[in-house]
Amino acid sequence: MRIAVTRPQVDGERTATALRARGHEVLIAPLMRVEPIKADFAGRWGGIIITSANAPATIADNPARDDLIKLPVYTVGRRSAEAARQAGFSEVTTAGGDVRDLVRLIAERHADVAGPLLYLAGEDRAADLIGELGVRGTAAEMRVVYRALTAPFPPQLIAALKAGEIDAVLHFSKRSADNYLSGAGSAGVAKQALAVKHLCLSAQIAAPLTKAGAVHVAVAVRPDEAALIDLVS
Repeated sequence: MRIAVTRPQVDGERTATALRARGHEVLIAPLMRVEPIKADFAGRWGGIIITSANAPATIADNPARDDLIKLPVYTVGRRSAEAARQAGFSEVTTAGGDVRDLVRLIAERHADVAGPLLYLAGEDRAADLIGELGVRGTAAEMRVVYRALTAPFPPQLIAALKAGEIDAVLHFSKRSADNYLSGAGSAGVAKQALAVKHLCLSAQIAAPLTKAGAVHVAVAVRPDEAALIDLVS
Protein backbone atom coordinates (compact mmCIF):
# COMPACT_ATOMS: atom_id res chain seq x y z
CA MET A 1 0.00 0.00 0.00
CA ARG A 2 0.96 3.65 -0.42
CA ILE A 3 0.65 5.14 3.06
CA ALA A 4 0.90 8.65 4.49
CA VAL A 5 2.15 8.96 8.08
CA THR A 6 1.20 12.27 9.71
CA ARG A 7 3.16 11.93 12.98
CA PRO A 8 5.91 14.36 14.03
CA GLN A 9 9.11 13.75 12.06
CA VAL A 10 11.05 11.50 14.46
CA ASP A 11 8.08 9.29 15.30
CA GLY A 12 7.04 9.26 11.65
CA GLU A 13 10.43 7.98 10.55
CA ARG A 14 10.25 5.11 13.02
CA THR A 15 6.76 4.15 11.85
CA ALA A 16 7.84 4.44 8.21
CA THR A 17 10.71 2.03 8.83
CA ALA A 18 8.32 -0.57 10.22
CA LEU A 19 5.91 -0.13 7.30
CA ARG A 20 8.62 -0.31 4.65
CA ALA A 21 9.87 -3.53 6.22
CA ARG A 22 6.46 -4.96 5.33
CA GLY A 23 6.74 -3.81 1.73
CA HIS A 24 4.67 -0.63 1.85
CA GLU A 25 5.52 2.72 0.27
CA VAL A 26 5.50 5.53 2.82
CA LEU A 27 5.18 9.31 2.64
CA ILE A 28 6.17 11.00 5.92
CA ALA A 29 3.99 14.10 6.14
CA PRO A 30 4.19 15.60 9.68
CA LEU A 31 1.15 17.64 10.65
CA MET A 32 2.62 18.50 14.07
CA ARG A 33 5.99 19.26 15.59
CA VAL A 34 6.95 18.83 19.23
CA GLU A 35 8.44 21.69 21.26
CA PRO A 36 9.81 21.16 24.81
CA ILE A 37 8.66 23.40 27.66
CA LYS A 38 10.89 24.20 30.64
CA ALA A 39 9.42 23.03 33.93
CA ASP A 40 10.24 23.21 37.64
CA PHE A 41 10.48 19.76 39.20
CA ALA A 42 11.33 20.90 42.72
CA GLY A 43 9.75 18.67 45.33
CA ARG A 44 9.89 15.20 46.79
CA TRP A 45 8.38 12.74 44.35
CA GLY A 46 7.39 9.12 44.79
CA GLY A 47 7.59 8.25 41.11
CA ILE A 48 7.05 9.45 37.55
CA ILE A 49 4.10 9.03 35.17
CA ILE A 50 4.60 9.16 31.39
CA THR A 51 1.81 8.91 28.82
CA SER A 52 3.77 9.96 25.73
CA ALA A 53 7.11 9.04 24.20
CA ASN A 54 7.67 12.78 23.72
CA ALA A 55 7.93 13.45 27.46
CA PRO A 56 11.06 11.67 28.79
CA ALA A 57 13.63 13.44 26.60
CA THR A 58 12.43 16.86 27.77
CA ILE A 59 14.17 16.45 31.14
CA ALA A 60 17.63 15.89 29.56
CA ASP A 61 18.93 19.41 30.34
CA ASN A 62 16.98 19.94 33.55
CA PRO A 63 19.02 20.28 36.79
CA ALA A 64 16.71 17.72 38.44
CA ARG A 65 17.33 15.08 35.77
CA ASP A 66 19.77 12.93 37.78
CA ASP A 67 17.34 12.73 40.70
CA LEU A 68 14.30 12.06 38.52
CA ILE A 69 15.77 9.10 36.62
CA LYS A 70 16.32 7.27 39.93
CA LEU A 71 12.56 7.17 40.53
CA PRO A 72 10.20 4.39 39.47
CA VAL A 73 8.32 5.20 36.27
CA TYR A 74 4.81 4.19 35.17
CA THR A 75 4.25 4.41 31.42
CA VAL A 76 1.13 4.02 29.32
CA GLY A 77 2.60 1.64 26.73
CA ARG A 78 5.60 0.03 25.09
CA ARG A 79 6.80 3.04 23.11
CA SER A 80 6.65 5.41 26.11
CA ALA A 81 8.50 2.77 28.14
CA GLU A 82 11.25 2.57 25.51
CA ALA A 83 11.56 6.36 25.51
CA ALA A 84 11.82 6.38 29.31
CA ARG A 85 14.65 3.85 29.25
CA GLN A 86 16.44 5.80 26.53
CA ALA A 87 16.21 8.90 28.73
CA GLY A 88 17.96 7.07 31.58
CA PHE A 89 15.12 5.65 33.69
CA SER A 90 15.73 2.06 34.79
CA GLU A 91 12.74 1.07 36.95
CA VAL A 92 9.94 1.14 34.35
CA THR A 93 6.49 -0.43 34.72
CA THR A 94 4.24 -0.44 31.67
CA ALA A 95 0.45 -0.56 31.25
CA GLY A 96 -1.34 -1.96 28.23
CA GLY A 97 -1.38 1.19 26.12
CA ASP A 98 -4.51 2.84 27.55
CA VAL A 99 -4.71 5.60 30.18
CA ARG A 100 -7.42 3.70 32.07
CA ASP A 101 -5.10 0.69 32.28
CA LEU A 102 -2.35 2.98 33.52
CA VAL A 103 -4.57 4.41 36.26
CA ARG A 104 -5.50 0.91 37.44
CA LEU A 105 -1.86 -0.17 37.37
CA ILE A 106 -0.71 2.81 39.45
CA ALA A 107 -3.56 2.42 41.94
CA GLU A 108 -2.68 -1.25 42.43
CA ARG A 109 1.11 -0.92 42.73
CA HIS A 110 1.90 2.52 44.10
CA ALA A 111 1.81 3.04 47.84
CA ASP A 112 1.89 6.79 48.42
CA VAL A 113 4.54 6.85 51.13
CA ALA A 114 7.42 8.72 49.49
CA GLY A 115 5.48 11.68 48.12
CA PRO A 116 3.12 12.29 45.21
CA LEU A 117 3.73 11.05 41.69
CA LEU A 118 5.00 13.49 39.07
CA TYR A 119 3.16 13.43 35.75
CA LEU A 120 5.29 14.64 32.81
CA ALA A 121 2.52 15.82 30.51
CA GLY A 122 1.89 17.43 27.17
CA GLU A 123 0.05 20.72 26.86
CA ASP A 124 -2.95 18.99 25.26
CA ARG A 125 -4.36 15.95 27.04
CA ALA A 126 -7.33 13.73 26.28
CA ALA A 127 -7.87 12.45 29.83
CA ASP A 128 -7.86 13.87 33.37
CA LEU A 129 -5.19 11.51 34.70
CA ILE A 130 -4.60 13.49 37.90
CA GLY A 131 -8.32 13.52 38.69
CA GLU A 132 -8.77 9.81 38.02
CA LEU A 133 -5.83 8.95 40.27
CA GLY A 134 -7.21 11.23 42.98
CA VAL A 135 -10.52 9.34 42.96
CA ARG A 136 -8.52 6.17 43.64
CA GLY A 137 -6.62 7.79 46.50
CA THR A 138 -3.30 8.32 44.70
CA ALA A 139 -1.74 11.78 44.95
CA ALA A 140 -0.14 13.13 41.78
CA GLU A 141 0.93 16.49 40.37
CA MET A 142 1.37 17.50 36.75
CA ARG A 143 4.12 19.44 35.01
CA VAL A 144 3.67 20.34 31.34
CA VAL A 145 6.95 19.52 29.58
CA TYR A 146 6.10 19.77 25.87
CA ARG A 147 3.58 21.12 23.40
CA ALA A 148 2.58 19.89 19.96
CA LEU A 149 2.41 22.68 17.38
CA THR A 150 0.46 22.48 14.13
CA ALA A 151 2.67 22.14 11.07
CA PRO A 152 1.64 23.35 7.58
CA PHE A 153 0.00 20.80 5.28
CA PRO A 154 3.02 19.43 3.37
CA PRO A 155 3.13 20.20 -0.39
CA GLN A 156 4.18 16.62 -1.13
CA LEU A 157 1.03 15.33 0.60
CA ILE A 158 -1.14 17.73 -1.41
CA ALA A 159 0.47 16.56 -4.63
CA ALA A 160 0.14 12.87 -3.72
CA LEU A 161 -3.55 13.22 -2.85
CA LYS A 162 -4.27 15.11 -6.07
CA ALA A 163 -2.48 12.42 -8.09
CA GLY A 164 -4.30 9.57 -6.32
CA GLU A 165 -1.00 8.23 -5.01
CA ILE A 166 -2.15 7.65 -1.41
CA ASP A 167 -4.08 4.52 -0.42
CA ALA A 168 -4.26 5.12 3.33
CA VAL A 169 -3.39 7.62 6.04
CA LEU A 170 -2.34 6.64 9.57
CA HIS A 171 -3.72 8.81 12.38
CA PHE A 172 -2.10 8.61 15.83
CA SER A 173 -3.94 11.45 17.60
CA LYS A 174 -7.21 13.35 17.39
CA ARG A 175 -5.34 16.58 16.92
CA SER A 176 -3.43 15.25 13.92
CA ALA A 177 -6.72 14.01 12.45
CA ASP A 178 -8.20 17.48 12.94
CA ASN A 179 -5.09 19.03 11.37
CA TYR A 180 -5.40 16.66 8.43
CA LEU A 181 -9.00 17.71 7.79
CA SER A 182 -8.41 21.45 8.18
CA GLY A 183 -5.18 21.35 6.17
CA ALA A 184 -6.79 19.41 3.33
CA GLY A 185 -9.66 21.90 3.24
CA SER A 186 -7.31 24.87 3.07
CA ALA A 187 -5.28 23.16 0.33
CA GLY A 188 -8.37 22.43 -1.77
CA VAL A 189 -8.00 18.64 -1.57
CA ALA A 190 -10.74 17.83 0.96
CA LYS A 191 -12.53 15.39 -1.37
CA GLN A 192 -9.34 13.46 -2.16
CA ALA A 193 -8.29 13.53 1.50
CA LEU A 194 -11.54 11.91 2.63
CA ALA A 195 -11.62 9.29 -0.14
CA VAL A 196 -8.58 7.31 1.07
CA LYS A 197 -8.57 4.73 3.86
CA HIS A 198 -8.13 6.15 7.35
CA LEU A 199 -6.46 3.90 9.91
CA CYS A 200 -6.81 5.25 13.45
CA LEU A 201 -5.30 4.46 16.83
CA SER A 202 -8.64 4.86 18.64
CA ALA A 203 -12.34 5.54 18.12
CA GLN A 204 -11.85 9.07 19.48
CA ILE A 205 -9.35 9.76 16.72
CA ALA A 206 -11.63 8.26 14.08
CA ALA A 207 -14.65 10.37 15.14
CA PRO A 208 -13.81 13.68 13.36
CA LEU A 209 -12.93 11.80 10.15
CA THR A 210 -16.24 9.94 10.13
CA LYS A 211 -18.11 13.14 10.95
CA ALA A 212 -16.40 14.89 8.03
CA GLY A 213 -17.62 12.21 5.63
CA ALA A 214 -14.79 9.68 5.44
CA VAL A 215 -16.24 6.27 4.62
CA HIS A 216 -13.23 3.99 4.84
CA VAL A 217 -12.29 4.35 8.52
CA ALA A 218 -10.83 1.58 10.69
CA VAL A 219 -9.68 1.50 14.32
CA ALA A 220 -6.83 -0.57 15.75
CA VAL A 221 -7.74 -3.34 18.19
CA ARG A 222 -5.37 -1.80 20.73
CA PRO A 223 -4.23 1.83 21.10
CA ASP A 224 -0.59 1.21 20.21
CA GLU A 225 1.64 1.52 17.16
CA ALA A 226 2.05 -2.22 16.60
CA ALA A 227 -1.72 -2.75 16.44
CA LEU A 228 -2.13 0.15 14.02
CA ILE A 229 0.57 -1.22 11.74
CA ASP A 230 -1.13 -4.63 11.87
CA LEU A 231 -4.31 -2.91 10.75
CA VAL A 232 -2.58 -1.86 7.50
CA SER A 233 -2.44 -5.51 6.48
